[in-house]
Amino acid sequence: MATTAIFGAGVMGETLLSGLIRSGRDVADLSITEKRTDHAAALNAKYGVSVLDNATAAKSADVLVLVVKPQDMDGLLGEIRDHVVSGNLVVSLAAGITTAYLESRLPEGSSVVRVMPNTPALVDQGMAAISPGQHCTPEHLDEAEALLRSCGRVVQVPEKYQDAVTAISGSGPAYIFYVVEAMIEAGVVLGLPRATSTELVVQTLFGAATMLKETGEHPTVLRERVSSPGGTTVAALRQLDDHKVRAAFISAIEAAAQRSHELAAGNP
Repeated sequence: MATTAIFGAGVMGETLLSGLIRSGRDVADLSITEKRTDHAAALNAKYGVSVLDNATAAKSADVLVLVVKPQDMDGLLGEIRDHVVSGNLVVSLAAGITTAYLESRLPEGSSVVRVMPNTPALVDQGMAAISPGQHCTPEHLDEAEALLRSCGRVVQVPEKYQDAVTAISGSGPAYIFYVVEAMIEAGVVLGLPRATSTELVVQTLFGAATMLKETGEHPTVLRERVSSPGGTTVAALRQLDDHKVRAAFISAIEAAAQRSHELAAGNP
């Protein structure tokens, strides 16, 4: 079994660590790096995982998973570059960091994979999109996919689609939470206790998502089944159309994709 080092054990780093352990990975094959000493100690106590410095972790691992903030990536690559050898797999979960950027700062021929994860990985329902670099082998791509499957689902995409992926699934949970907030507030305005409104909305969301996944039906078909002529749902949907909510969502997602492109181009 390949040894794996996770560089940066923040929220997503710890999510991946815990997912790997739950999926059956031996903690002896895992290590982390974390600059916050108190947090590192807490993770060691919670999972029994080794906490190493960046250089030592790079030397000891077959798979190097980079989960630092984009602005910290250059410094990290400078620390580990001399310890990355042929046969290593480098997986980056940093938003906007391209495989070309990684390859230019790692030894020639390094096998690199770029990943866009999302926060539902915290509950093993993540959606990750992975893109191979120029020198990534099929075996390494499969290995990266298996790594991310410990926290949810994985899809392989050409790297040119990563800005769109960022806008859809990377930022997507925030759009859903935004709509849920509005629905809960509407329930409160209509006189429901907040706890009751929250339960109604969350279970409705879960049920609707399950229907989409389990039935395989197009969302338009499922929506029309709820929309009786002259009924309450049609009255509500007309208001959404009058306020151009569909167009607003498309514009918002386009803006997210454009911002992802700007960040990848080095424009803060």
